Amino acid sequence: MAHYLVTGGAGFIGSHLCEELTRRGERVRVVDSLITGKRANLAHVPNVEFIEGDLADFSVATRAVKGIDYVLHQAAIPSVPRSVEDPITSNRANIDASLNLLVAARDAGVKRVVYAGSSSAYGNSPTMPKVETMPTAPLSPYALQKLVAEQYCQMFTRLYSLETVTIRYFNVFGPRQDPSSPYSGVISLFIRALCEGRQPTIYGDGEQTRDFTYVANVVDGVLRACLAKDASGEVINVATNGRVSLNQLFASLRDLIGAAVEPIYASPRAGDVRDSQADISKAARLLGYTPLVTFDQGLRNTVEWYRASTESATAGRT
Repeated sequence: MAHYLVTGGAGFIGSHLCEELTRRGERVRVVDSLITGKRANLAHVPNVEFIEGDLADFSVATRAVKGIDYVLHQAAIPSVPRSVEDPITSNRANIDASLNLLVAARDAGVKRVVYAGSSSAYGNSPTMPKVETMPTAPLSPYALQKLVAEQYCQMFTRLYSLETVTIRYFNVFGPRQDPSSPYSGVISLFIRALCEGRQPTIYGDGEQTRDFTYVANVVDGVLRACLAKDASGEVINVATNGRVSLNQLFASLRDLIGAAVEPIYASPRAGDVRDSQADISKAARLLGYTPLVTFDQGLRNTVEWYRASTESATAGRT
């Protein structure tokens, strides 16, 4: 039995990692500031040790890594628009906290840190699919911050022999992604609007594409990265190698939900990339990774979860 630290473990992806780790019988500690995370996301996960604190405080990072074998670093303010509006706060959460964690992990003798990177690092390169060897070209403070933190990871591997792996995420979606936040992923926002009979907003013409990745695929890739023998120091895409436009996404969700509305189109948002698709051959080679859940099945799972959670919340108020 290994001891895992999941930073940001009360958040969307972090809570899914905690769920799977406890299912496997591992020991799990969470550190979360609860700025964007919610304790309710872990209510169904037994025997999780919880530390409430901000990793930008070095003493919190030091306490969090004590006795830990593997760190799954998910904590961040994961929003391009929010970073454009407030780059200082997002820098503190995305870079300062990550550096603190790496120093603390090095000093505590952690076996490996697996870092949640971002496909936003690739920017607007027209080359598809995105390969890890491509030049990076971040378009937003968030994208730059995630890139700097992954470069810190690689530096700590070279300089201090702290094993690190960066997993670059591509538009992850699934249950527990908060649709009440304006910074949530587009799928959770679309589902909530369509279930409520409202018109969701599409920024731009809707023909921009994304490699939407169901959260179970990411969880599998991250946990594989903890133990993969040749992965230390590497940056690895984990996604589906697919491309879906926002217009296609909207049409699929509208059919799935049975709504009869049209989207509202608005001006493109600053810092958003036009197209994104992952080459996942490196993940297959180094991690033995292949997507477990298709895009369509992931959409069905997410809609079912949203409906069930909404019904439960409604019943709780009556």
